[in-house]
Amino acid sequence: MENGSYKFSLIMLQMYQIIEIMYQFNYKYWYNFVLLIRAVKMKAIILKEFGGVENFQTIEIPVPVIKADEVLIKLKSISINPVDVKTREGKGMASRIKDPMPIILGWDISGVITETGADVTGFKAGDEVFSMIEFPKLGKAYAEYVVAKPSELAIKPANISHDEAAAATLAALTAWQALTLHVTIKSGDRVLIQAAAGGVGHYAVQIAKHMGAYVIGTSSAANKDLILSLGADEHIDYHAQSLEQAAKNIDYILDPIGGDNTSLLLNIVKKGGTIISIMGGLTEPLLQKAAELGINAHNILVYPSGADMETIAGFLTKGIVKSVVYKTFPFDQLADAHLELAKGRTAGKITLAF
Repeated sequence: MENGSYKFSLIMLQMYQIIEIMYQFNYKYWYNFVLLIRAVKMKAIILKEFGGVENFQTIEIPVPVIKADEVLIKLKSISINPVDVKTREGKGMASRIKDPMPIILGWDISGVITETGADVTGFKAGDEVFSMIEFPKLGKAYAEYVVAKPSELAIKPANISHDEAAAATLAALTAWQALTLHVTIKSGDRVLIQAAAGGVGHYAVQIAKHMGAYVIGTSSAANKDLILSLGADEHIDYHAQSLEQAAKNIDYILDPIGGDNTSLLLNIVKKGGTIISIMGGLTEPLLQKAAELGINAHNILVYPSGADMETIAGFLTKGIVKSVVYKTFPFDQLADAHLELAKGRTAGKITLAF
């Protein structure tokens, strides 16, 4: 038995010597070699090709190796967004992804740091963190462990669950950036939030209200009570009311819908007001028309920001903002979660727990 242990130890020593030599020779090959021999495995859900949920497959792969400026996070919860569904279908961020198939999708995370790189400061093993990582590149969050950059992370508030934290990442970041990047909302401004019960919308209602705005939210009648409970001053049922007649003298509009809806908004916002589209709905002709009408109009794409995540963490800690979690699925039911979100009836966010 002792002889067997000795032989095993000798083999391991030789392997690490080989690793050291390969590292000195070429970091890339060393990194790939470590991936191959690393004993610890994790569950991940890969996408074999763009299309339906049948293209998801659960596999076991090595836990990723971090670089000196990265951290390794064991995930407790993730959340998904419409962009997850669209990207899986071959739309959304699919055209920006250059990695060969199969790929691992996912951007919204909450979990515990298990390892930090030698150059990392400000975070340590055991810290609970949350964020949107790497967007619009692959965040690879459909897995038990992820690698992340400290500059994109924030400490998870102690007063909320991992599900609530994972929910408040891409959607909350989008809401915050949409309400601050190209506009300064003042107390009393009339702010129209479309799809106000959705992932982005329900955070935007709360943030705009905190800014002192008079908030108007649109949704179906079924979500009226939710929107008013989040702080909206007024609700518009888009099935029963004409937006052009119901929304008057609007200073700011958040458009998470795009399409023909965006052109309609030019007739609603007042001169000097602002339209922000997160769906790329402001085409070049619409941007030109907006300029002629004296309307500030911008398309935005959310980007990772640890500083912005810290702001959101502060809102969550103080109860200024809360996450509405519509439903939580087990991680291995990711396909079902995608199908549920694709129905378009979600109020708040869908999360998946490990």
